[in-house]
Amino acid sequence: MQTNHTRKIRKAVIPAAGFGTRLYPATKAIKKELFPIIDKDGRAKPVIQIIVEEAVNAGIEEVAIIVQTSDRSLFEDFFKSPPKPELFPKLSPQNQKYSQYLQILGSKITILTQDIQEGYGHAVFCAKEWVNNQPFLLMLGDHIYASDTNKSCTAQVLDIYNKVNQNTIGLTTMPAETIHKAGCIAGTWQQDSILSVTQVYEKPSIEYARQHLRVQGIPEDKFLCIFGLYALSPKLFDFLEENIKNDSRDRGEFQLTSALDQLRAAEEMIGYVVEGRCFDTGMPDAYLQTMIDFRKIK
Repeated sequence: MQTNHTRKIRKAVIPAAGFGTRLYPATKAIKKELFPIIDKDGRAKPVIQIIVEEAVNAGIEEVAIIVQTSDRSLFEDFFKSPPKPELFPKLSPQNQKYSQYLQILGSKITILTQDIQEGYGHAVFCAKEWVNNQPFLLMLGDHIYASDTNKSCTAQVLDIYNKVNQNTIGLTTMPAETIHKAGCIAGTWQQDSILSVTQVYEKPSIEYARQHLRVQGIPEDKFLCIFGLYALSPKLFDFLEENIKNDSRDRGEFQLTSALDQLRAAEEMIGYVVEGRCFDTGMPDAYLQTMIDFRKIK
């Protein structure tokens, strides 16, 4: 059954409630979403700020960040509180002005909590009431993006969503040896860079991918995988809720990918090959490479 989404996407959801086990022990001291990155403007920013700015600069009006209950104050303090009065005068005039910018950015942000860590799908489900039956942008809490064009990666995905009026997943190509870490798709091309998704599958083996996830025109040693940006119907929450009620888990947790595939079957789904790069900051080597490469991108 095809659906027609006519409402503009105004809201973005960013799950940031993981434990950051791959970056332990640093994540015992600081949340991975607060790790610093030197942005293209030369400022040291926490990862989550760069993600929020990506959303807002693409036209998103409201952002929900989903965190562990014990971390709420960390995120609220960063986005919503000015420096302490005794510290504020020590900032340069430029940084005093910048602190006001952070609070303006923070006014667009709502902090939600995931009381029990039950997987990525469960974290997304925690935003159901806040989304309030509207289409929404879903972003990863530890990925930042760099476009190859004058249009940001997020703006590209939102533009495709607005044109096709269907659920839209950003895609990228990945080599066969790394797809066991990613969500992958199969589909048939509609036009350049856009295809109808026929399957969404989480962390496939190479054998499964070769048998079920081949896409015409993609080299034999590569597959189309999820980029980390999604423009989605609120119908997704129905499938997440159903999976949670039925205790339908994958690898012990409630996954997003299974609900995405259910949404695809119910409403159809478009995949769009994003013109840009995705930087994963959630693993040591990838974080190091991001620190090296992201600042250089113009």
